[in-house]
Amino acid sequence: MKKLFFYSVLLLTCIACSDSDEQTEAQNLGSSTLDNPDDNQSSDNSQDNYANIDFSNWKVTLPVDENNNGSPDEYQPSTLINGGYRTNASILPFMYDDVDDQSIVFYTYPEVSTTNSSYSRTELRELINPSNSKENWTLEEGGVMEGRLNLVDISEDNNSNNQYHKTIVMQIHGIISQSDMDTHGFTSNNGPPLIKIRWINGFIWSYKKSLVDPTTSGDDLLDVTSATWSDESTNMGYVGFEPFDFKITASSGKLELQLNSLTPLIYEDVSLAKWPFENYFKAGNYLGTTDANAFSYVKYYQLNINH
Repeated sequence: MKKLFFYSVLLLTCIACSDSDEQTEAQNLGSSTLDNPDDNQSSDNSQDNYANIDFSNWKVTLPVDENNNGSPDEYQPSTLINGGYRTNASILPFMYDDVDDQSIVFYTYPEVSTTNSSYSRTELRELINPSNSKENWTLEEGGVMEGRLNLVDISEDNNSNNQYHKTIVMQIHGIISQSDMDTHGFTSNNGPPLIKIRWINGFIWSYKKSLVDPTTSGDDLLDVTSATWSDESTNMGYVGFEPFDFKITASSGKLELQLNSLTPLIYEDVSLAKWPFENYFKAGNYLGTTDANAFSYVKYYQLNINH
């Protein structure tokens, strides 16, 4: 398995530990590489030490439930902006700066999952209105997300044909609009993910939702199950454990995905033309396994969104 040098001593120690000790040691990895905000404030170029991410329109979901409310802990933009996450002891094991390469690390492992998933994550969720998560955007309104990132370490997968476990690093997620909620009386506004960008054995794969039956129309389009919407997967290319650039451009009836300088992957089809959901961007580290002792580390050097 590929390991960065600053993880190696810790992970060798973990081999001799119990399951719970391994998770504790992995969390301590976050603390061991944290910079001291007070120290950096004394430097004239301190801001150059941090990843280029404006947290004004992002909240973060963590793989733990410290407040025991039955859901993963979340922290709003007001907690993250202006370096606020750097002094939050609950966030620091899972999202922290690496000032050596001006990145921010997202660490996760199987623990607490959201209502509609079996998997845990340390992942950012876009909030175009930081005070109202029900306000999102349509494909007609469009949006662009671009980032430079790197999967630096991930556990081996001993229960499948894959060498490593897999993780999602970017998404466009669907959500049922408030108007459709009011009209139909739905109890959940959860929609399917329109795009999932997944790291699998060093390759970047795109998973895009498409209609099982292209003739589906009207209210039937709001069915969120796999009976109506299924994944269409495409291997976009190999990045291994090296940094790469990725850009998602969403517009009316069209998606354009750009990996590094490769030829863009463009979707323009009836499923996008009929997509009935509103959307929001997600970015981070969404680990696709519940295997004991699994983990993954994803770095972001920059992340930007615009509409």
